[in-house]
Amino acid sequence: MTGRRRTPSTFLHSFSRPGRAGALYLGAMALCASFTAGCGVIPGATGGSGDDPVKVMTWAPQDTDATNKPGMPAMARAYAKWINAQGGLNGRELEVLTCNDHNDSVGAAKCARRAAKEDVVAVVGSYSQFGDSYLAPLEGAGIPYIGGYGVTNDEFTGPMSYPVNGGQPALLAGLGRALAGTCGNVSLVRPDSIAGDELPTMLDSGLKAGGHANADDQLAAEDATEYGGQADRALRDATENVLKKGCVVPALGDRTDTFMDSFRRAREDFPDVRMATVLGSVDQTVINATGGASSPYEGAYITGWYPPASDARWAQMKNVINKEAFGDNRIDPADAGVQTTWIAYTVLKAVLEKIGEGEVSADTVRRTLNDDLRVSTGGLTPTLHWPYESKLAGVGFPRLVNANVTLQVVQGGRLVAARKGIGGSNGIADMTKTLESADVQ
Repeated sequence: MTGRRRTPSTFLHSFSRPGRAGALYLGAMALCASFTAGCGVIPGATGGSGDDPVKVMTWAPQDTDATNKPGMPAMARAYAKWINAQGGLNGRELEVLTCNDHNDSVGAAKCARRAAKEDVVAVVGSYSQFGDSYLAPLEGAGIPYIGGYGVTNDEFTGPMSYPVNGGQPALLAGLGRALAGTCGNVSLVRPDSIAGDELPTMLDSGLKAGGHANADDQLAAEDATEYGGQADRALRDATENVLKKGCVVPALGDRTDTFMDSFRRAREDFPDVRMATVLGSVDQTVINATGGASSPYEGAYITGWYPPASDARWAQMKNVINKEAFGDNRIDPADAGVQTTWIAYTVLKAVLEKIGEGEVSADTVRRTLNDDLRVSTGGLTPTLHWPYESKLAGVGFPRLVNANVTLQVVQGGRLVAARKGIGGSNGIADMTKTLESADVQ
């Protein structure tokens, strides 16, 4: 591992070891406890007292050469229009500020500092790859981070973070569990980096739970411009078992598309091999951009956090989009970023309803979240609540409270529910126990 550098590639941040994660988490909580007026509270920072608007922020990268999530701030603004048209939240207007982090650590820190300067009561439903840049300023200002996309490990360790999904750990464990009963050999293609070193552990935890051998581990340069050699080796490894079709799992973040260009050409000699991956490496926006039904992802298994967009449980979100953002092509109801933002604002609404007519501030929002608040999302997730430490604290994820995963397949260019769920489940599978047994060294 000497000489490897840590990179901000999408979904490829390293997973903390239990000791380090626990020490950071407990240290932060101890620091919080030392404040007499609440952790990191800025005097006068109310963000929504009396008849003042409740001010929040949503950020995401836009107009960059890497991952872009313009639908998330657009969904936040549509949600605010919908809520305000109904009289606001407990009579208070919801004001949504947006910020573009430009897929840059400096940009992420600027967004966080702006959130503190603007006295927002929370950052809600956002995406950034740079948790080490934005979480410290938020924690210093006492601002909770509700419903991040789950793109960084920090979102599952920081005491100010309130995630609504299981991020990369749950997705990889769920994918392994799904492929265990379907595939012969499984070949994982991942970056040759510190971050990439952690990916096999999560995938193998799911494979092991299904009685399958560990995946073949194919390393690739994270800044490669083509992956012909890796694609060929992965395909050959995947076809060594002649009794079952093999599967190839690229987990290269924003380089997955580059790999797929090589994979599509090499696959002509291996037509029976199936491709599978996770949200974050591929989502509906990527499938759309690469040809829809003619995309190289057609037929691929993909694990996600929520029911597919065709599920009736998304009806209210779709109604809000149609009413408040009709014709805004940035907002795709099938995009996991849009879905995460909707769920995060559902949590915010529950918090403000609990506060009622009391003072709304970053401090009161955080204390309400910590006071065993339980939030129903209409079946899109399990009932959400954030205890002091989750069941997964032992494997380095003290804030991971929702390990539910769905198995989807790309059909006709759209992500739809697979006929057979993970481990024979009928739709949604909980990966908590699988992750608890992950072989984290």
